[in-house]
Amino acid sequence: MSINTALLKQVCEIAGAPGFEKRIRDLVVEVVSPLVDEVKVDNLGNVIAIKKGANNPEGKKVMVAAHMDEIGFIVTHIDDNGFLRFHTLGGFDPKTLTAQRVIVHGKKDLIGVMGSKPIHVMTPEERNKLPKTTDYFIDLGMSKEEVQQYVQVGDPVTRDRELVEMGNCVNCKSIDNRVAVFILLEALRTLKNPPYDVYATFTVQEEVGLRGANVAAHGIDPDFGIALDTTIAYDVPGASPHEKITELGKGTAIKVMDAMTICDYRMVDYMKKVAGKRDIKWQPEILTAGGTDTAGVQRMGKQGAIAGAISIPTRHLHQVIEMANKDDIAASVVLLNACLEEIDKYDWKH
Repeated sequence: MSINTALLKQVCEIAGAPGFEKRIRDLVVEVVSPLVDEVKVDNLGNVIAIKKGANNPEGKKVMVAAHMDEIGFIVTHIDDNGFLRFHTLGGFDPKTLTAQRVIVHGKKDLIGVMGSKPIHVMTPEERNKLPKTTDYFIDLGMSKEEVQQYVQVGDPVTRDRELVEMGNCVNCKSIDNRVAVFILLEALRTLKNPPYDVYATFTVQEEVGLRGANVAAHGIDPDFGIALDTTIAYDVPGASPHEKITELGKGTAIKVMDAMTICDYRMVDYMKKVAGKRDIKWQPEILTAGGTDTAGVQRMGKQGAIAGAISIPTRHLHQVIEMANKDDIAASVVLLNACLEEIDKYDWKH
């Protein structure tokens, strides 16, 4: 299967830390507007793109959520030598910050590097100790006076890394969750006549607590919900079979549960049946740690929603080298489309 890697590259590389999603939001609005009947942006910054159902007298609504934000940082201090201290926006393994370039989004974008104490001057104890986020600072190569011309406390910072193709995979920062943004855009491009109204929702601030999905689901009040997000592919050396969660190249993943959601058994069954009928390669996903927008979509409407999730297997999550398989991505688009097209054909009362 082939995918539009040029669009995926654009979607992955653009900046959008939690609470600072304007750049990715503007791109999403531009791309999605010709594909749907209506586009609106709520007060929190979620993009809600509506595609009307072909025959929907009961006004049934399906909410599909893909979060736009990426893990990042926020500037908390500029010291006397122009070095920046920061706070994380989202979850980081501190050791992954070593030797990385970042972009500080002040009055103009500035390239910086994550600095820390050189190993040459570390004590033996320090060398054997796991790093902490507070061990790092951002070096812009400028004096304090130069830095203050462009940067102030509260400016967002994102990671700097281009998308590359490796074998049948794509590799970039922010595959989590820009690959889901891409999948939702591509599904809307080919979605013809969904029976129910589809609320394609590109959410904000997922990485800091599902905030956008909670607000959007409260406003939409969906009958059905499908979240799109990455999941762990721990199919690497040292992983036991029971630890893998998912594997690259084994198909899209149908979520059974994560740490914040037990997916509705009917939605899980429906997705499996649709995948089987359409001959879509899939694998089950149980993620015992970590949550997704599925929780907000499922619980924040007035009566709750029959909800589940399509997950994209991804290696090296929350690093700048996140990797997904192109066939898995394409299968996710096909499964989402099929689920939206056939959702009125399933017996949801069983």
